[in-house]
Parts: sequence; structure tokens; C-alpha cells
Amino acid sequence: MAPPPTTPVVIGVGDVVNRSKKIENAIEPLQLMLQAIQKALQDAGLESAATAALQSEIDSIDVVKTWTWPYPDLPGLIAERLVVQPTWKHYSEHGGNQPAHLFDEAARRISKGESKVAVVTGGEALASLSACAAAKRLPPPNWTPLNEEVNGVFSPTTRELPSSALPGAWRPPRSGSDKVDLGATHSIGNPIHIYPLYENAFRAHRGQSIEENNAESAQLYAEFAKVAEGNDYAWSKDGPVETMESIGTVTKKNRMICSPYPLLMNAFNTVNLAAACILTSAQHARELGIPEDRWIYALGGAGTRDSNDFWERPTFWWSPSVSRSLDAGLEACGLKKEDIDLYDFYSCFPIVPKLACQHLGLPVTGSPKPISLLGGLTSFGGAGNNYSMHAITEMVRQLRTGESKTGLVLANGGVFTYQNTLCLSSSPRSDGVPYPDRNPLPEIVTDVQVPIVEETAEGDATIETYTVEFSRDGSPLRGYVVGRLKANGHRFIANHADARTLQELCSGEIEQVGRSGQVRPAGDGRNVFTFGHEMAKL
Repeated sequence: MAPPPTTPVVIGVGDVVNRSKKIENAIEPLQLMLQAIQKALQDAGLESAATAALQSEIDSIDVVKTWTWPYPDLPGLIAERLVVQPTWKHYSEHGGNQPAHLFDEAARRISKGESKVAVVTGGEALASLSACAAAKRLPPPNWTPLNEEVNGVFSPTTRELPSSALPGAWRPPRSGSDKVDLGATHSIGNPIHIYPLYENAFRAHRGQSIEENNAESAQLYAEFAKVAEGNDYAWSKDGPVETMESIGTVTKKNRMICSPYPLLMNAFNTVNLAAACILTSAQHARELGIPEDRWIYALGGAGTRDSNDFWERPTFWWSPSVSRSLDAGLEACGLKKEDIDLYDFYSCFPIVPKLACQHLGLPVTGSPKPISLLGGLTSFGGAGNNYSMHAITEMVRQLRTGESKTGLVLANGGVFTYQNTLCLSSSPRSDGVPYPDRNPLPEIVTDVQVPIVEETAEGDATIETYTVEFSRDGSPLRGYVVGRLKANGHRFIANHADARTLQELCSGEIEQVGRSGQVRPAGDGRNVFTFGHEMAKL
């Protein structure tokens, strides 16, 4: 059955990597994205005159927000350099879910006849910016001038928890202005803190030992490292391939960041990478003369988010937004999980692919189906918010080979907050149903039961989940406990109350989830938790 004429198809993809860290080779994100767009135009396989004509028809430009350089109007700059006047220009919010979200919306506009040729792109040059900052060469030579001064390099692992942050920093909107920011009060809220809360809770929920959990994560990331080794655009391609032993063993080079994740289980964002996709309708692709074996069909997707405030989520061994985005994305495309040949699960930390695998019934390690096409945000490179754009471009390339038919990308953003799925195929839908006319999910998950949270807590308590942050010298810096009061089951956040409790939280043998202790106010707005029978003094 021929697809409807307005069926959105990908006709070109392009990726760019600039591995040089020399100041004279510092290429800004704008230029990297333009290079990726040109590669995507050429990927359509047209003659030069037809390629130029295709470029002139671009009427939609979506750009994933870059961490590197706070452009005031990046889509406008791209349109100007491409010499086009799009009717649609959009610069996204921060979030690793944005590549899939923007692609889905661009495909929807094509399906509705609101767009003829759409570009979706994103890119980062954090490695170049870091090199320039180290050499005290900010702004970097020949980069687009800004109205604001950039004095440093943004990183989600070092951004300030209060609203003041480095230029371009991502910060989730407050759930309610009348609420205390319990995360900031207890110095917790960065990705390096929140994903470990989920990993520790998921481990305890599954009945794994700490040793078993670490081995599983190390094997998973070792498998991803082998995938990255074979990817031409992986940032780590020219370096040594990390192994299960090197990833899972804490050393000075692979220091513990927040338990249970050492450095090599954290996303590596200091990269120079960009990617772009070009979409049009099946009818226009045919008019352009692009062979149908080059088309990859966009089938649909879905997305939603959990509460921006992590302490207002139902549990930490399950993500409603992950499960629902996967299910709704498949349903919107008329697919079952058995129909999917390729997956790319976002993997800033091991817990994201683990929860996706559990929901879909896939093994975490040794999966019979690929669960990463790139190699993850550690080995391939974090690429800021844009990692999943590279997953989309790689999926297009792999589907074109004919070895696989259908793939699914899961793009995650925030602190396990935002999720978007996207399904692609080398064949159109067999039922002839047009591209979904809307996202099937609500903006936010609200129909889940969330414990009552006590800002100030006191009494006997149990640990619901936890993590410990470590200093650069390897010593434990601060403990974070999400707990429940035994008297009423209410949830609280606390820091460690004493050195003994901090040391016990660091144990690699004793499971802390479910352990009993006491919580009390510290007098400075924080709660503190101790295992001692008598409240220890700070």
C-alpha cells in the first residue's frame, strides 16, 4: 500500500565532529550545525542544482538549545546563513528530550501540510569553549558576538542550585512559587545527584547486592563503549576503549562522583558535535526524484514529564514518564514492542536504559536487540541536549541498510524529568493511517499517588533512597537521604547528621535502602538523618 502523499519522510541526515581542541580550530555551534545541515542536504543524493533548490525550499527550522553559546536567535542566524525565510522558526527549551520532541512536531507539520521542507538540528562546542576558557581566550576568536558576557563553561554537574546560574544553564520551572525548594536547601538537585537516587532505589527493589549492581552497570557501559568504538562520530573514537573492569573500578582517574556512579558512569559533555535531519513529505520526495530506498518514514512518537521537583514523584524505582512515553509512542505508531528491531535509549547514567529495558522486558546486558546505536553519553559523548539527534541520524543510516526495519529512540531530559519517544521505519505504516495529529500524552503525569512531603521532619524514619557525593580527593563530602517517617509515611529530604552516618552510607556491602534511623531539623532549614540511637550533633 502506497503511503499517503503527506507522510513525513527523512531524506537526509548529517553529523559533524570536530575533535581538535586547538584555539585556532575552535568552531562555534552555529558553524557546526551549518556543516551538519549541508551534509544532510547532500545526503539526499541529488545533483548540485537540485540540492541548492532543496535548500531554498526550507520553510521550517527547529534548533535544540545549545549549552555552549547563548545565542539570542540561533534559528534566525541559521536561516540567514542558509539564505532562506522559513515560516516556522523555533529554539527549544533545555532538555535531552528535545531532539525527539522537535522531530515529532516537525513531522506533524509536514503531515498537516503546514511545512514543505523541515530542518531539525542541534550542536555543541563545549570542548572548544573549555580550551578557550583555559587559555583565557573568551570570547573565542571569530565566534558570534553576544550582548552578554560569557565568563565560564556551563556544566549541568556544577550549575548553582539557586536560580542564578551560568549563561545558558538549564533550570526546571518551579512547581509552585509558594513552595520551598527542598533540593536547593539540602544542596541536591543536579543530575549527578538525582539519577543515583533512582539507581539505588531500583537496585534495592530488584533485590540486587551493591556488588551485583555495580557489575551490571559496568558491563552495560562496556557494551556501550564497544558500540561507540564502531561509530565514526563518537568523541572517544580515537581513545582507549573502556572495559568492564576500568568502568566498574574506582580509581583516581575513575573517581566516585555520587554513589554508586564513578566518573565513567556519568555523561561526558565536553565535546564538539552537531547533527541535522531534513524531512519532507513522501509526495515531495518523489517529486524531487529521491529514490524511495533512501526514505525513512517517521511513524510518530509520544512524550510527557514527571514533576520538576524530584521529591514530588511517586517512587524512585519507576518512572511513569518513561513507561508511558514508551507505551504511547508504540501505540501511536500502530506498533508492538516485538516490532522494534533497534533501540537507542538515552544513557546519561545507567539507570535510564535499565528502566527502559525493564519496562519492555529486555535484558539490561547482552540484549538480543541493540539498545544503544551510539554508545551512550559517556563513550559517544554527551553533546549537551542534542545526544538523541545523533541517535536519530544513526538510526536512519542503519535502517537504510535494510538489515532492520523499525527503530525507537527514547530521549530523556532534565533530572529524569522529560521523556519523548520517536519511531522510524524503512517502510510506511501498513494500515495507511496518517501521522498522528497530536502528542497522545498530557504535558505532565498527574494521575499518580505521591507521598505527602514534610519540609521539616522529626522522628524515627527509614531510608527510601539515598546517595553520597564525593570530593575530588575521593573523600565523602555529603550524604543525601530521601526518607519516610515511620509515624505517618510522609516523605522528607535530609543530609547526613554525623560522620558515622556518612561513613555508613558509603558502605559497598550493606544495603542502606530500608534501614532505620532518626531525622531531625538542623536549625538552618535542613533536615539531618542519623543511624545513631541518640541524635548526634553536627
